[in-house]
Amino acid sequence: MTIEPRLREWLLDSDPALRWQVERDLLGLPAEAWVLTRSRVAREGFGATLLSHQDPDGQWAGGAHFPAGFFDDVDREPGQPWVATSWSLKDLREWGADAAALGDTAARLDASCRWEYDDLPFWGGEVDVCINSYTLAAGAWLGADVSALARWFVEHRLDDGGWNCEAEEGHSVRSSFHSTLNAVRGLLDYERRTGDASVRDARRGGEEYLLRRRLMFRESTGSLVDGFVTEFVYPYRHRYSALTALDHFREAALFEGSAPDARLAEAVEAVRAARQPDGTWLQGAPLPGRTWFDVDAPEGEPSRWLTLIGTRVLAWWDESRSR
Repeated sequence: MTIEPRLREWLLDSDPALRWQVERDLLGLPAEAWVLTRSRVAREGFGATLLSHQDPDGQWAGGAHFPAGFFDDVDREPGQPWVATSWSLKDLREWGADAAALGDTAARLDASCRWEYDDLPFWGGEVDVCINSYTLAAGAWLGADVSALARWFVEHRLDDGGWNCEAEEGHSVRSSFHSTLNAVRGLLDYERRTGDASVRDARRGGEEYLLRRRLMFRESTGSLVDGFVTEFVYPYRHRYSALTALDHFREAALFEGSAPDARLAEAVEAVRAARQPDGTWLQGAPLPGRTWFDVDAPEGEPSRWLTLIGTRVLAWWDESRSR
């Protein structure tokens, strides 16, 4: 892949959590180079700062998915807070932090952390598909036994092939783009880290749900499902977009040694259309809620994270088409 020198230097002038992915995915550096950069994630920058906020009992902000006392705080900040345990583990894992840097976090959470929903034990998950997907991936990363939670995903797929957080409360029988993408991402990470292929058919079924809709459209009418599919933001948290979905399909294809599915084409062109003349992507509107600290550009400014993801997705697609 050829990257304009100015863009290359701009991307490399970044936190280790982003830089190692630039080195691996965009520059094609030898493994010893990007692995060395990745090893810095837990020791400096975003990763080290987030680890410094961990509580002695292994949690962050004293809670599983919400900070301690959140629901009783009349002055709480609007939106979902992004500081509790599930979100902090998700960030550290996706940034590439070494699980060893978290020590016995898995055991501490097993002893101390309960879900706000029904006071359920942390590593068993709860009823929300998205929350469970983060827990599944985090458990596989930290070495917790989450095999029962993996089976939960197989058992809770809907008839149309995907998942929906609202289905668990009886509010829907149709799958959701958001829930399905989070589920397949968690299942892929679980299989990749554990080697447990028992979830593969469920994951592929969820991917097929998205592919039948070409990642962007209603299967019934062919119309755009909603504006969120072309609204790109980092951190994306739980939110679906064509860009985040394409990044998953790239990961899955690389894991399985397969070529991109032709049904991704329209989503690819939507991502390409958002690229600026200088090769960057602009930050979208951040999701509201309390954070520990900022990790990317303000709204409307060039985003290093979106530029990393957009560039690697387009390179993967374009290179496959040139063979």
